[in-house]
Amino acid sequence: MISFELGVEDLADTRFAVSPLSETVLSLRVLRDPGLSAVHLPWRRSVLGALGGLDRDLLMSLVAVRLTLPDFLTPRPTAFAPSFGEELALARRTPPALVRRDLLAAHAPGRVSEPLVAAETGDDAAVAVLRDRVCALLLRYWEIAVEPLWPQVRLVVEADMTYRARRLAMGGARLLFADMHPSLRWRDGVLHIDKMIGRHRVRAAGRGLLLVPSVFAHKPAPPVSAEEAPSLIYPSRGVATLWGPVPDGDRGGGGGREASALVPLLGAPRARLLRLLGEPLATVELARRLRVTPSAVSQHLRVLHAAGLVTRARQGRQVLYRRSPLGDGLAAVE
Repeated sequence: MISFELGVEDLADTRFAVSPLSETVLSLRVLRDPGLSAVHLPWRRSVLGALGGLDRDLLMSLVAVRLTLPDFLTPRPTAFAPSFGEELALARRTPPALVRRDLLAAHAPGRVSEPLVAAETGDDAAVAVLRDRVCALLLRYWEIAVEPLWPQVRLVVEADMTYRARRLAMGGARLLFADMHPSLRWRDGVLHIDKMIGRHRVRAAGRGLLLVPSVFAHKPAPPVSAEEAPSLIYPSRGVATLWGPVPDGDRGGGGGREASALVPLLGAPRARLLRLLGEPLATVELARRLRVTPSAVSQHLRVLHAAGLVTRARQGRQVLYRRSPLGDGLAAVE
């Protein structure tokens, strides 16, 4: 078990961030072990066929047998939404001593695999060369495997953050962590993360807590090292919407009594939208899920908003829509 002790100031400094580098590194777990998440299998099949001449041995060696990852490749984001290049530059500046520590810790108690042997036997110069090779390889991998779908991934994780922020506002830390993952428990100012390989307790001591939702994380992923500041990559809600078909209920095809009751009142397109808006979503994401154009979604959202059935709020450069209390009541009609 890994535990984070969070004081009042740490809770006040709890924040969310988006991390394209962490998402990229976590996706390597799915390539190594397809059994982790069946929902990602379509993505995995397409990526394996596109890796071409990349050094797969080195790429896969970054994921230890226990599926742990070196901390320097999942750095704590310094901004809400850093670019991949900014995060990779941070990883490239990691001192060789920390690169060595993180690679050995991720693979402990076993030894690192052959592509990473410089971390065990090489001097600082050799470790620096290895670090630079890994970063260059991850850049090419990002461009092939993750960057093309990054806009959709970002919509999913930002929708999760909006949901979590609302939970925090309604019920504090206890409600925030209550449904994040079964391995998480909040009690008496301490966040406990069960079923971890590590066994340590970290005092935040004014450093706050950073929360990073991820579509590729299958369980909470705190830093391996107890020396790192408290942060937690956790599985995002809505991951299945990235690859899977739209459920019948969302298509308005009679997927439930709610849909059949709403369609005569609102029409099929608006009934579908209202059913989806139990969580905050952007126009582009709604259009993607429903396989229609954003302009068509916008037209229906204007009508629903004018009727008081949905609310809207700006977050950064996008507007998020969600059912209003009136819309919730209507969607619950049997």
